[in-house]
Amino acid sequence: MSMQGPSRGKPLSIPVVAAPQAAPQGSPAAPTAAGGLLTLPPLSLYIHLPWCLRKCPYCDFNSHEWRHGGQTPDEATQTRYRHALVRDLEAALPQVWGRTVHSIFMGGGTPSLFHPEQVEALLADVRARLRLEPGCEVTLEANPGTFEAQRFAAYARAGVNRLSIGVQSFNDEALKALGRVHDGGQARAAVEEAAQSFDTWNLDLMYALPGQGMEGLRRDLETALGFEPPHLSIYHLTIEPNTRFAVHTPVNLPDDDTAFAMLDAIEEATAEAGLQRYEVSAFARNGHRCTHNLNYWRFGDYLGIGAGAHGKISFPDRIVRQVRRREPKAYVEAAEQGIAVSKEHEIAMRDRPFEFMLNGLRLTEGVSLRSFNERTGLPAAALEPALSRAVSRGLLQREGLQVVPTARGLDFLSDVQALFLPDAL
Repeated sequence: MSMQGPSRGKPLSIPVVAAPQAAPQGSPAAPTAAGGLLTLPPLSLYIHLPWCLRKCPYCDFNSHEWRHGGQTPDEATQTRYRHALVRDLEAALPQVWGRTVHSIFMGGGTPSLFHPEQVEALLADVRARLRLEPGCEVTLEANPGTFEAQRFAAYARAGVNRLSIGVQSFNDEALKALGRVHDGGQARAAVEEAAQSFDTWNLDLMYALPGQGMEGLRRDLETALGFEPPHLSIYHLTIEPNTRFAVHTPVNLPDDDTAFAMLDAIEEATAEAGLQRYEVSAFARNGHRCTHNLNYWRFGDYLGIGAGAHGKISFPDRIVRQVRRREPKAYVEAAEQGIAVSKEHEIAMRDRPFEFMLNGLRLTEGVSLRSFNERTGLPAAALEPALSRAVSRGLLQREGLQVVPTARGLDFLSDVQALFLPDAL
């Protein structure tokens, strides 16, 4: 389950989400008229599977506990939901017709509640309707609490080629405090199975947990890195509105100084293990960066289907954000009628600089001014004077046409992002 990244400034709670024409060497491409786009960005597909065994007290995502008997949604429910996803996709096809999909991500909720046979059928439905890039990255989120021996291998046979495991911790007391349905032993068994079934897989950890000290963090890191994960995501536990932790906040959370020290320890340990930090919360070995998430951070497009799914679709003359109906039953009924989208709005030109920088500055490589023009239709001058202020404060640095966050900028990411809010430009 994706979370906000580890930043010493609290992240802003705003959703994320063909070769360009040639331009003179050493300068950004010429802006298009009235913010139009000459080329469209890469396209990804996000599929939301909304059910989970238990809603975690820190979770502010659109997830729903399965309370209708049994440990998982029954076969009929899974089949009807899959058919609704396909109907949703079919209704959206005119918006992305002819475009190639570069990555697929099945998130939740807990997608591993769905049987491998349902996942295989869903991916076949997708392939029949969309053109996928050869070797398209296909990720499925899984939790150790839904792990069964050989089930991960069945997902691999179904067409999934990247697994993301929501471990969060290997410590039983920490897992209990987080409301997780698995224990440390189940977490270890799930990671071992994932390593046997997938060449590329991700392990999710959290830090600054209730009652966690430096020694507890080091034990979790040592265990996680001992599995030699190709990709590791590490998130600071944040107290989000509309969660149980917002109402009943744990009293034994580490203080800011301890959390800062934890982040330093994480950076040191991952580097020693051969993992490169390429995004504020993501560390990977060569060749194992997450294509899907990189497309988010680079202001690419993504079609989102499923209950509560968000999407961003670019057209030559506009950029549109969409949200599907949140409640699973209402979503299924609406999708069956081809009306799953509940909200849609165009991203105004004045908002595009902030939305682009909100995403791109999470990357350690920073953002390209040329890419800013290509993805927003605006000239690089639209980023001034916020860019100059950030550089003068030591938060960003310019490297030709690349704008890169400094170490201080990554630590105080939300402060940097706020400089590009429309009213601040």
